[in-house]
Amino acid sequence: MAERESYGAGNLQKELFDLYRSRREEIRRRLEEFKAVCKDSEDRIFAELCFCICTPQSSALICWERIKDLSERRTLYQGSEKEIVAGLGGVRFKENKARFIVEARERFSTNGKLTFRSKLEQMAGEGSKGSILSYSYGGENKRSSGSQEAADLREALAREIRGLGMKEASHFLRNIGIGGDLAILDRHILRNLAKYRIIDEVPKVLSRKAYLGIEEKMRCFSRSIGIPMDELDLLLWAKETGIVFK
Repeated sequence: MAERESYGAGNLQKELFDLYRSRREEIRRRLEEFKAVCKDSEDRIFAELCFCICTPQSSALICWERIKDLSERRTLYQGSEKEIVAGLGGVRFKENKARFIVEARERFSTNGKLTFRSKLEQMAGEGSKGSILSYSYGGENKRSSGSQEAADLREALAREIRGLGMKEASHFLRNIGIGGDLAILDRHILRNLAKYRIIDEVPKVLSRKAYLGIEEKMRCFSRSIGIPMDELDLLLWAKETGIVFK
């Protein structure tokens, strides 16, 4: 009990558990939806990548509406950079993000056709011990088995895909059912980690080293309170925004 209380006041944790109990089934349904994305079309997986490219300093809700519209009109897959910019109304830095989307589309295509899964497998490399896409939500054993492979793939994505940092790469992997043990350290999560005394304050700049350090603290907190990392992320996001989203 002393260990758990060291993360924050008991009444705050009780409020968190009460919220978790009330939204647990909704959160788990959402995670199952993420798991299904990995089995969906190449276009669907690519749309998730584009969504995560768009989210920095922008509303996630607006970003997803814009990506869905661009996807339905096929502009996301066939349109020029200028056409994508025109479809990103309300998204900050849309010129840069449209350029990153076009670059990513080229990176994950072969002869003009999206080959996302095979390219992602190549990026995962030999360390993936088989198909990285097989590691998705589905119990603690599978979550643990793929944790290092997912972390390695996150590093590759953040390093090789412009527009993706550690947060965005983590977000993308979670949204396609991979990397349930990775933290998505956006402002909502960081504010709550500070509130629960996991971290002293919200950092102004988040280097890779700082990101990994905070992620491990969140992972320890997750274990201590018995809420899996992927569920804790959606719980804290819902606590801030009122919705279980993505």
